[in-house]
Amino acid sequence: MKKVNIVRPGEGEILGSGAQQIRILENGEHTDHRLGFAEVTIPPGTPSPLQHRHAQHDEGFYVLAGTFRFTVGEDQYDAGPGTWVIVPTGAPHTFANVGDVNAVMLNTFTPDLYVQYFRDFKAMIDSGQPVNAETMKPLWKNYATEISDEYASGN
Repeated sequence: MKKVNIVRPGEGEILGSGAQQIRILENGEHTDHRLGFAEVTIPPGTPSPLQHRHAQHDEGFYVLAGTFRFTVGEDQYDAGPGTWVIVPTGAPHTFANVGDVNAVMLNTFTPDLYVQYFRDFKAMIDSGQPVNAETMKPLWKNYATEISDEYASGN
C-alpha cells in the first residue's frame, strides 16, 4: 500500500520569493504523475502570463482569496473566493490579479508535467533572463505549451 502524503501549512516546495510564490503541494510523485497541485500567490500589479495554450494537460484554478481575471481567448471572467475554473487542453488562457490585495488560488495540472515547468521558469528568472515572448517560447515548447499569438497582446 502506498503512503499517504500530507503537506502542512508552510511545507512543500516553495518557488518564488516574497509575496509572489508557488508552493508545490503535489509534484506527481504520489499520484503516478496523473496530478500536480500548487498554491499560487500573486500580488496586485503583477504582470500576467502571456496568453497561452497547453497541448498535453488540463489546468484547473480554485480561488481562495482576492480576485483573479481569467482571459480565455477574447472572453474575460472575474473570479473571487470559492470559484473553480477549468481550462481544457488547447484553450488559450491567461490570468491576472485585478484586486488591490494578494490573490491566492489552488492550481491543478493533469498530468503533472507543469510542476517541472515552474522550476525551470524560476531558474530562468533567477538567471536574470527577461520574461517575454521570445524567452518563453523555447521554455514552453518543452512542456507542449505555445503562446496564443492571436491573443498574446491583450489583457
